[in-house]
Amino acid sequence: MVNKLTSAWENYYAPDSVAAALEILQRHEGRARVIGGGTDLLVETRRGLRRPLEAIVDATRIEGLNSISAEGDYIVIGCGVTHTTIVNDPRILRYGQCLAESCGVIGGPQVRNTGTLAGNVAHALPAGDGTIGLLALGGEVEVASATGTRWMPAKDTFEGPGRSIIDRHREILTRLRFRRTAGNEGSAFHRVMRPQGLCLPIISMATRLEIDGDMITAAGISMGPVGPVPWFAKPAAEILVGKPASAEQFDAAANVALENISLRTSKYRATAEYREMMIRTYLPIILATAVRRARDTP
Repeated sequence: MVNKLTSAWENYYAPDSVAAALEILQRHEGRARVIGGGTDLLVETRRGLRRPLEAIVDATRIEGLNSISAEGDYIVIGCGVTHTTIVNDPRILRYGQCLAESCGVIGGPQVRNTGTLAGNVAHALPAGDGTIGLLALGGEVEVASATGTRWMPAKDTFEGPGRSIIDRHREILTRLRFRRTAGNEGSAFHRVMRPQGLCLPIISMATRLEIDGDMITAAGISMGPVGPVPWFAKPAAEILVGKPASAEQFDAAANVALENISLRTSKYRATAEYREMMIRTYLPIILATAVRRARDTP
């Protein structure tokens, strides 16, 4: 079943199945686009940054994709799930705390009540807060097309600012998932932002750590905006593994992160020097927070 409404675009569709959504995309032959909450697309269109499309396909009404579930070792999030739902879900709070924290700072309540994590990822902006939390957890995305479905690492979907390998005119990001943290794991997120205006992040950082006693046995770090795409900071994470969970190691991870990025001054965010200072200050703090949470988790 497909609901069809007239809007600023020529056609607005709200299909209730993936098959119906894909059929609409095929019929419009690249002149339609999938949206989640539409919070970014609507703003960009009103500002004249994007021309209205021939058709909009709203994926949030697809049956079975507007809920969160536990499937084996994974927490699975449907493409219709809003940021508010993620923030309030007890399973995400326990098993993926940095994702709840990152989704909790997106926009205001109205945006969080409408916007989706799937849309955050598919829009592929370098500073998407929900994206940063998902990357730190080692998140994956499921993409459906006319030829079938596939899971892939979320970090591999980004090509540049606003550019994703997911073809939003012919494919649908249907679900997201991450392996839930175990009893010896913890995660944390922090965003530095201007307190006024558009609330643009100066820098956002997230981490997931696994410990064995005082030793770090696995690590993931993500941050943005530090380049054209959200960054899964593999070099910074690698130097932590096999080392003590100490302030010295956390400072070393911040140094390695800074060696592998090229910060720039932005009139809308901050100077490169200030953003460097924020990474040196807050990355060690969130690493220490993740370790504390790993130790406190039953």
